[in-house]
Amino acid sequence: MNTALTPEAALARIPGWGGASWRELPGGLTNKVYRVEKSGAVGVLKIDSAVRGAPYNTRPAEAAVQASAAKAGLAARVLFADDLVYLTEYLEGTVWERSCLDKEGNLELLAAALQRLHRLPVTGRSFDAAIAAQRYVERIDGPDQALVAICTQIINATRLAQNLCCCHNDLVVANMVAMPDLKFLDWEFACNNDPLFDLATIVEHHELSEEQVQRLLAAYFAEDGARWRDRLRQQQQLYLALWWLWLASSADSDAQALQQIGDRLRS
Repeated sequence: MNTALTPEAALARIPGWGGASWRELPGGLTNKVYRVEKSGAVGVLKIDSAVRGAPYNTRPAEAAVQASAAKAGLAARVLFADDLVYLTEYLEGTVWERSCLDKEGNLELLAAALQRLHRLPVTGRSFDAAIAAQRYVERIDGPDQALVAICTQIINATRLAQNLCCCHNDLVVANMVAMPDLKFLDWEFACNNDPLFDLATIVEHHELSEEQVQRLLAAYFAEDGARWRDRLRQQQQLYLALWWLWLASSADSDAQALQQIGDRLRS
């Protein structure tokens, strides 16, 4: 594995950004993240220690998807990308919290943004839940093997839909910014997938009530959401299985969260 670049070394690789000031930001789970500034321009710099592979996009592939999303008003502009260094503009807005999903009109706002997202050009890669699961399982040491088997069974039984489209695949509220238009952060998992996986992520990760689920479906499908409820449930189980495996494979996994998600998978 390569040694991660310093911010100074990374910035020196980017035309016009050498010597920029920087400060580290929290939240980078698989890379270092910095807020950088030079001559009034502000960006977000991400530095990887090795070239990325599945289930992540490579950084150049991520840049292609995010550039398309930025053109549609859904993401920050990409300023630079190579295999280890990624620079985007810094979005000055309000990062959503879980409570934002309870505010009147926000589920409808989110559904409208999802419709635009899912109309973006398809990417050069399709989501492979089995590969992602395999990567996670390889790193798991000790947690409930019965739940590993349950998750693997759910994932292997789920087939990609015919109507694949560009999906974000990590739509948690921490990746949503109101400016006031809604934009999405962190496109590292973005690729072709069942559009209902994005909705399932929102539903399961934030434990939406059934009434909220129905509102989200109605807004996304123009009042024709009820007939998609069963398929959404299948994608919810897929998301839960992947989420549990990802948590179980993380060095600093939350035991309480693992237990809670495991209980939901068993129910």
